[in-house]
Amino acid sequence: MRLQVMGPLRVWRGDIEVDAGPRQQQALLALLLAQHGRPVGLGELVDLIWETDPPATAVNIIQKYIGALRRMLEPDVAPRSSGSYLARQGNGYRLTAGPDVLDLAAFGRFVTAAKAAAAAGRTGEALDRYGEALQLCQGPAGGGLADNAAAAAVFAGIDGQFVDAAVDAAGIAVAEGRPGEVLAPLRLAARMFPLHEPVHAGLMAALAGADRQAEGLAVYQSIRERLADELGVDPGRELREAYLRVLTPIVVTPAVVPPTAPTVLVPAQLPPDLPLFVGRRAELAVLDDFVAATTNRTGPLVIAMDGMGGVGKSTLAAHFAHRVARKFTDGQLYLDLQGHEDDSEGVPAVEALRSLLYALGLRGADAPESLEALVGTYRSLTAGKRILVLLDNVRDQSQVQPLLPGSAGSLVLVTSRLPQVGLAALGGARLIRLDLPDRQVARKMLERRLAHTERVTGGDAESLDAIVELSGRLPLALAILGARLSAHPRLSLASVVAELRDGAHRLAAFPGGRGVRDPRTTFAWSYRQLSPDAARLFRLLSVALTPGITAEAATSLSAWEPRRTREALMELAEAALVTEDDHGRFTSHVLVKAYAEELFRETEPPAERAAAVSRLLQHYLHSVLNAQSELKSYFRISPPPPPPDGVIAERQGSLDNAYGWFDRHRDVLFEAVHVSAEGDHGVAPWRLALAMPQYLESAGLIRDWEDVVRLALRAARKQGDAIGEAHLCRSLAGPRWYSGANDDALDLLRTALRHYTEHGMTKEQSAVRNNLQAVYTSLGDHEVALEHARQAVTLSRLSGERQTELNGLMRIGQSLAELKRFEEAVHALRQALDICRDLDQWTEEAWIRHMLAQSLAGMGRVDEAIEEYTAAVRLGGVLAQGPTQVYTLRDLSKLLLSTGDVAGARRAFDRAVELMGTFQDGGPELLRADLGQLAELLARHR
Repeated sequence: MRLQVMGPLRVWRGDIEVDAGPRQQQALLALLLAQHGRPVGLGELVDLIWETDPPATAVNIIQKYIGALRRMLEPDVAPRSSGSYLARQGNGYRLTAGPDVLDLAAFGRFVTAAKAAAAAGRTGEALDRYGEALQLCQGPAGGGLADNAAAAAVFAGIDGQFVDAAVDAAGIAVAEGRPGEVLAPLRLAARMFPLHEPVHAGLMAALAGADRQAEGLAVYQSIRERLADELGVDPGRELREAYLRVLTPIVVTPAVVPPTAPTVLVPAQLPPDLPLFVGRRAELAVLDDFVAATTNRTGPLVIAMDGMGGVGKSTLAAHFAHRVARKFTDGQLYLDLQGHEDDSEGVPAVEALRSLLYALGLRGADAPESLEALVGTYRSLTAGKRILVLLDNVRDQSQVQPLLPGSAGSLVLVTSRLPQVGLAALGGARLIRLDLPDRQVARKMLERRLAHTERVTGGDAESLDAIVELSGRLPLALAILGARLSAHPRLSLASVVAELRDGAHRLAAFPGGRGVRDPRTTFAWSYRQLSPDAARLFRLLSVALTPGITAEAATSLSAWEPRRTREALMELAEAALVTEDDHGRFTSHVLVKAYAEELFRETEPPAERAAAVSRLLQHYLHSVLNAQSELKSYFRISPPPPPPDGVIAERQGSLDNAYGWFDRHRDVLFEAVHVSAEGDHGVAPWRLALAMPQYLESAGLIRDWEDVVRLALRAARKQGDAIGEAHLCRSLAGPRWYSGANDDALDLLRTALRHYTEHGMTKEQSAVRNNLQAVYTSLGDHEVALEHARQAVTLSRLSGERQTELNGLMRIGQSLAELKRFEEAVHALRQALDICRDLDQWTEEAWIRHMLAQSLAGMGRVDEAIEEYTAAVRLGGVLAQGPTQVYTLRDLSKLLLSTGDVAGARRAFDRAVELMGTFQDGGPELLRADLGQLAELLARHR
């Protein structure tokens, strides 16, 4: 959050400017900012906003505005909370914001530091601090929001602080021989206070010190006339003395006249600052900190920015250079070292040094020949000076080292696509990496380029967002598209979106030529520098799935040994063609990936692409099956053939690791199902899809479970795969049952049962019978449910499948409990617990104990029931079985409430609600409804 009151009121959240609301609300905010840290009473606020004849509802209006301002300043603040900035104090409000948020607070900090430095005799440092303070002022405080004398007086106090600082800074700047640094704020102060004599006196002195006597005399003439016309007075003593200083030449006695020397130029070579510059606030703050840091340097400060081609390094470097140029009074130098141009090595050091020496005033004939002599001459000319050097498009440190000036007071800004680790290691350079801007800033970049075209309307919002997303937020791409749309008024945003959606030809939307560097050309340089291994892996990564690929998956994709793959990935990361995130995934920018796809099509036969996709899908299939095995699934389909040569599946090794692996790979697994469903890649979509439901159910991602299974089911039916269809119908019945769509679930299970029966699949029939028991239980038909559970146990024993027998016994116990046959239910459930122990299948134990608790409660053995519920909750937490825990906590809360333990019931209920809040899709609908009813019951026992 950034707040500006020293000038027009402005509010930013990140890099996006926020509408501060209606005029009176803006005035309220500006007045609170102007008095930041001081409580302002409601009565005083009414006077400041209305002064006379306030409406009867004035206090209510202010309180409404206060609420709106809190929501604007902190959108995520809880209702009725005062938040971090705007607090109620007594019968009023206090707005508190630090120097990193509020310009007025930062101004005060800088002025205090300036005065302290001046008092200690550190006048140079004092002027630096004054400069930082003065540049914060953008005009009269409040920007015209004062509607009465009382409010105007508040804002005038801020303007007075600015003027006082400008006058103080002027005196120091003239004495330090740096008058040019205060001309801009003095001119602003003179415009704000056209009759303020000390301001104009300071401006005249600064102009005289900068050898601009004519302008100083013009300032005097102008204010003399205004004083006479408006006040009928002559200039005071301070103005008259300033006038005499402008007129008086500086006399130098012959004894100290320096010998004639060659004219020393003050170069100003910086490329133009981009007028449409947006964002990069965090990076600019880091750069400001680097420059502001006081260290015992013996050489210049070197800051090296790196990042992928087109990310905006040169633009940021030029913008920052202009921000700090006034600090480097001996000049600013610029060189494009062309380190990323085609196959060249860039500008030779001798040629670069000759250019810099010429810019510093050395005639070509006086320049030495050898590199060593050129370096010595350059460092001699720059010794003791404050020079800014911007070295753009650097290839490596060997280009930079000879061009470092010979002064600790100088700054060297370097841009490169590669991290300049050598500069950091050998010369102490500060490194900063540029990433892509966020969506809001990227959109603002595009909007600013289109502002004059009248394209940025409400109806175009969706197209603008699509362009930003499909361009991957790359500043170079957005600049090209903005220029293209501006140059072709008939080209619609929708047409550009369509071009960008054409994956095979996406880069065609960015035409180059005639000096315009397009993304393809930009990426090509980086690609040509790669080793053969890295170049091949770069092309292969064009088939990587969203949102990225791990080193393990890349190893299977390449069919290389892991170390070789890792080395190639590191080379690609160093070249900024891939980026590694915190989860170990390597991702490519969407346009970089499009370039890799072009190269793959141009250099590899279609069969190699098909083989690469197949290897990748095989990797995910066998890796997800390994993860599923750690979850101890109670039902498994027959395994697929082992992975082909070159594919190395990931092994998780534990339950916790498996859940973590699923969390990190959920999106990419969904994408793998999509890809396998779209073509024949040797991996059946249903195999991938069916390895996920147990994880998705435990994480409460019921909708995701349904979505991924439906996708695979459509593919199985299209391919005529009856077995796959049967498996998927049985799985899809689960989320439909969770949603309360019992009829849908029955239809799906009957379809699965028919296929299994036709193919003689006894174990699978048993599993379906268990599922049918669950659905009929929900329908309240417990006799039919019991019959299906008994058939499931019979079929399990025929096929020797103890796992499905265990599940059947659980369900027999549940149905018997529903029929109030509690002793029989307890017997069946204890049999199920015995099988759990035999099979070491503890994943089902939590649910068994839940049902055991229900039966014990039905028999009146409440204490034992509570113990079983508690054990079930504990097991559910260990196994991360989210929905199971919530069901158990719900029933535990109901039991405790029935015993009169209202506090215990509330604790169980609160924990259930807390767990529901962790489900990304909100959890099962019926369970949410049950908790709602329980909340009403608990409310009656307050």
